[in-house]
Amino acid sequence: MADPNPTPGIHHVTCIAGDPQRNMDFWVETLGLRLVKRSINQDDPGTYHFFFADAEGTPGTSMTFFPWEGMSRGKVGSGQVSRTAFRVPEGSLDYWEDRFDDYGVDYDDRVDRFGETVLPFEDPDGLPVELVETEIPDDDPTVPWTEFVPEESAIRGFHSVTLWLADPQPTEELLETMGLERVGTEEAEGDTPGDERTRFEATGTVGQYVDVLPTIQGGRQGHGTVHHVAFQTPTDDDQAAMRSAIRSRGLSPTQQIDRHWFRSVYVREHGGVLFELATSDPGYDSDEPLDDLGGRLVLPGTFGDRREEIEANLTDVTVPRAEQAEADD
Repeated sequence: MADPNPTPGIHHVTCIAGDPQRNMDFWVETLGLRLVKRSINQDDPGTYHFFFADAEGTPGTSMTFFPWEGMSRGKVGSGQVSRTAFRVPEGSLDYWEDRFDDYGVDYDDRVDRFGETVLPFEDPDGLPVELVETEIPDDDPTVPWTEFVPEESAIRGFHSVTLWLADPQPTEELLETMGLERVGTEEAEGDTPGDERTRFEATGTVGQYVDVLPTIQGGRQGHGTVHHVAFQTPTDDDQAAMRSAIRSRGLSPTQQIDRHWFRSVYVREHGGVLFELATSDPGYDSDEPLDDLGGRLVLPGTFGDRREEIEANLTDVTVPRAEQAEADD
């Protein structure tokens, strides 16, 4: 069997939130990401699915949430994505610390990791998030959204995810099968003393890193935890080849599932983390004009026939707007 084309990196990360308005306010206004899609969980249509990304919803930039209001607080542990990190331009962390002070965001001291400066913080549900200062190349594919945060400080897509695993070796071998290269190991500063963080690098420029840490700490899914991480398999052929390679590792990926804005394959990897493979097309602008992304509740496929019923079961939310925020100050 021929090796699949390597994944360029992370496509999106999907997390669990509580209150949908609080989630919306934080990720749009505080962090300055654009709401590029307001939809529903296609497996649980009584729940929203929010997609926050760069200005155009570029692959590798979208942080998505299921706001399950009735679920309890989760705990990060083995078999989970423990942290999600975003890229920000070099020299912008002073801006972000000042902004976090203004908005009452809990953040920790900066740490150095693989030669880069990292600012750890939490969202309102306790989700561990990080900003990593990095050089943004002139030909970078991301397009900053600047309604709330200036371009020189704006988030520019994913930097990395960190996986907590009881036995890292099978997952590390899977990442190499997916085309990521082991590039280094160092002591995991800010984690359990003595632990080692191993970094794997994909071929793209956005969301290119996956870090792996060993831990037996127990966790549970709930508010403030990651539901799954999706990797880019840009075309159907890429995805089919990657699916076959994953099956060769003794895993059982699903058949392709149409998620309307991309086509997906899911697999629970050896350590318990739910991986997704996602195509690049049709994209978030396939059913809304680029200028109007996130402007309405989008109900894909046959869900559109149930709009009245679905809307009646969803909490009303308001998308933050800069002009309104300025008027309220």
